[in-house]
Amino acid sequence: MNSHYTVIYDACVMYPAPLRSFLMYLAATGIYRARWTEQIHDEWIRNLLKNRPDLDPEKLQRTRALMNANVPGALVSGYEPLMSGLSLPDPDDRHVVAAAIQTRAEAIITFNLKDFPPDYLSQHNLRAIHPDEFIADQYDLHASAVIEAARNHRRGLKNPPFESNQFLDLLLNQGLPQTVSRLRPLHHLV
Repeated sequence: MNSHYTVIYDACVMYPAPLRSFLMYLAATGIYRARWTEQIHDEWIRNLLKNRPDLDPEKLQRTRALMNANVPGALVSGYEPLMSGLSLPDPDDRHVVAAAIQTRAEAIITFNLKDFPPDYLSQHNLRAIHPDEFIADQYDLHASAVIEAARNHRRGLKNPPFESNQFLDLLLNQGLPQTVSRLRPLHHLV
């Protein structure tokens, strides 16, 4: 499967490891094109290390490199000149919108919906989508691909391993109730 639907991951959805991993497995299915920037990487890694100084920065850099290597074309560049012409509630979010415009994305996947006003984004043919709504929508369009991504993600969790219902509880704790409500009846497939 190879879709032209393109999204930008905001740093806040890359910050929590379980959600970041699930989004990477979803991107690998090809049902959409995931994009981000080195600046977005810098932001989630910086915030994670600020809140979790016990984490190894080298391991996070390895995660960054693996993400870039395993999602072809994910890195957006050349967006910086667009930033000065953008006006958002938080000027620090301009790089996300500029990258979305540069890569012709249709959406920004973020928990911080208030930081990306719909009226403003629509001027750039963009919208901000909560990750739960985004994944639930992908399920409604491509159920088998989302189930496959969830199964692959769960199977990749080995320390500790997760039973399917434990994995779904993990996703629920990531703020994905709509997604879990779709997957729970099929837990034997996950």
